[in-house]
Amino acid sequence: MTDQKLITRRMALAAGGALLAGGAFAQANAWPTRPVRIIVPFAAGGPADALARMLAEIFGPQLGQPVVVENRAGAGGILGTQAAAQANDGHTLLFGSVSMTIVPHLQPQPLAYDVVRDFVPLGLVASTPFVLVVPATSPLRSVADVVAEARRGGMAAANSGHGTISHLTAELFAEAAGVRIEPVVYRGEGVLMPDLLNGAVPMGFLTLSTVLPQIQAGRLRALAIAGSARLEVLPDVPSLAEQGFPGIEADGWQALFAPRTVPEAGVQRLVPLLRDAVASPALRERIVGFGAIPGTRDRAAFAEMFPQEYQRWGAVVRARGIQAQ
Repeated sequence: MTDQKLITRRMALAAGGALLAGGAFAQANAWPTRPVRIIVPFAAGGPADALARMLAEIFGPQLGQPVVVENRAGAGGILGTQAAAQANDGHTLLFGSVSMTIVPHLQPQPLAYDVVRDFVPLGLVASTPFVLVVPATSPLRSVADVVAEARRGGMAAANSGHGTISHLTAELFAEAAGVRIEPVVYRGEGVLMPDLLNGAVPMGFLTLSTVLPQIQAGRLRALAIAGSARLEVLPDVPSLAEQGFPGIEADGWQALFAPRTVPEAGVQRLVPLLRDAVASPALRERIVGFGAIPGTRDRAAFAEMFPQEYQRWGAVVRARGIQAQ
């Protein structure tokens, strides 16, 4: 082949590649073609709702379409999650949480959706570690003290609801320590707080966002972080792993998902938008203001973590014989 022919061929290949790249770019930017809906499977007014609405405000101008938030509360998040899974418009998203990986395992019958099969993880938005706390007046000052007390006469732990991560983390700890911890069920962390503060219940695994103000005010004592590492905001509080209980990690994460009906063009547009939004000072400030930690895992890492969370919490539910009430 002559030099001129070789040059001509390379130019043709380059032009063809540019056309393909341009076509892919045009296809990605062809989505959305109508307003986008973000379903929040919980009531309006909570942190999940507030973060979803901030994302909607950020996404709207960049997508060139209105982005609206729709609250579909009920059945522990099942109603909203099912509505998102069954949406066939290609323009519906789900603002999900760790409860997605727990609730299906609690049900006596399979749900109409499968969270791993029917949803594409787009990215982590925020996470809230869980902390083992006791009243400030409690004589318990370490995890070893809790275990010793449970072996002497039993212990009870407040949780934010039957089958919640708060409940399951206490169950995981009880199994690892070889002790019995009686669950005391409340309907939310705000409801249980008075009983925890006055010592009516001796301990609880609760979200950092809820307990941090009480710890800082000297009304609660933090004994352990339910994870493998310490937290920057509580540098003097050791993790459970440091105190002889590795593998007990509880993280109340929140993330954005796309049902499988959202086209790949939509996923391609949303992933970088979400990444940039979570990195923005405005959203990070709001996340920190809720006592949470802005999402640090990239999309690939979170997509790998999500099915692992589903399997992990399912194993806990089955091993402890926990069912929906």
